Amino acid sequence: MTLAQVRQQVAATVIQPGKSADKWKVFRDASEARELLGLQDRSLAVLDALLSFYPDNELRQDAQLIVFPSNAQLTLRAHGITGATLRRHLALLVEAGLIVRKDSANGKRYARRHRSGEIESAFGFDLSPLLTRAEELAQMAQRVAAARAAFRRAKENLTICRRDVRKLITAAIEEGADGDWEKINSKYVELVRRIPRTPSPSELLGLLHEMTTLREEILNTLKSQQNAENYSTNDAHNEHHKQNSHTESIHESEPRSRNELGAKASRKQDRTNEALKVFPLGTVLRACPEISSYGPNGVISNWRDLMTAAVTVRSMLGVSPSAYQEACEAMGSENAAVTIACILERAGHINSAGGYLRDLTSKTKRGVFSLGPVLMALLRAHGQGDKRTG
Repeated sequence: MTLAQVRQQVAATVIQPGKSADKWKVFRDASEARELLGLQDRSLAVLDALLSFYPDNELRQDAQLIVFPSNAQLTLRAHGITGATLRRHLALLVEAGLIVRKDSANGKRYARRHRSGEIESAFGFDLSPLLTRAEELAQMAQRVAAARAAFRRAKENLTICRRDVRKLITAAIEEGADGDWEKINSKYVELVRRIPRTPSPSELLGLLHEMTTLREEILNTLKSQQNAENYSTNDAHNEHHKQNSHTESIHESEPRSRNELGAKASRKQDRTNEALKVFPLGTVLRACPEISSYGPNGVISNWRDLMTAAVTVRSMLGVSPSAYQEACEAMGSENAAVTIACILERAGHINSAGGYLRDLTSKTKRGVFSLGPVLMALLRAHGQGDKRTG
């Protein structure tokens, strides 16, 4: 007997008049809160057995709340546990403040009855603490359920965040995005390695925070690169608009001849820049209608849509990220996307799209490739060679 148990016994005798509670509802709450109460599954089996000896489903303040089964009866209803195990878990229930021992003079459990058959006094286990603490047990059960739900959400969020990071790293490496992806990937692998098989809530939340921070770092890196590309693209569009503000004809947009590109080796770079210009988007889409199917929602409305579709088509055609990156550097992002659209249009006549693109990139660097004749040939193939474009 401890002082705490003495206080529990005193509290058990002070129950609000008229108070009642469903004994199985109280049992379920105690089961939910068993970790907070320091109980094990066997302890709950013993408590279930004790409650089964109380005749009513409702624990009432004005009722006799003492049960007095023998150890043999308790063992039977507690699924055949041994006597030593029974005594240990009875002690745990007393220590948890769910039951109180009420011993007779000789330590036996029994009830003394009136001649009318009603129980005058009983000695055994008092269930009054369950009624006294019904609201407290319900609140403890709610806290445990909330903590379990929060843990489940954190685990799901970690799984989703982990997938996102893996996909972003893979996509960035495949697309040749700028960044120290080897270092970022090593950080990701280390985070995954630190996830235990059965993490505690604090461990899980810490890992989720680190994984979320890594995802934000990757997104910021990609966003910075995208902003830089957009800035470069806008500059190219503005320059192109100035050069073509008075005409939208395909004949006026494309290079006239190699003589116009220059024939001297000392002007090789100037020749390359002249040979590759950004053609009107309408012209490109009429010459290469197949690319539109790969735009957002099956539509290409601007140059960004075209470049996005080109990345998808590049992968579909088997063109490596490095080959496409090299083409972008040599031709410019817009012209590389137009070239991919042209290759898609003639995919049935090209054995290796990747090899073909590398060959065009090499010709571009030598200043001997022009998109104008390619687009004109495709326009003529679609019966639009004589139409003005815009």
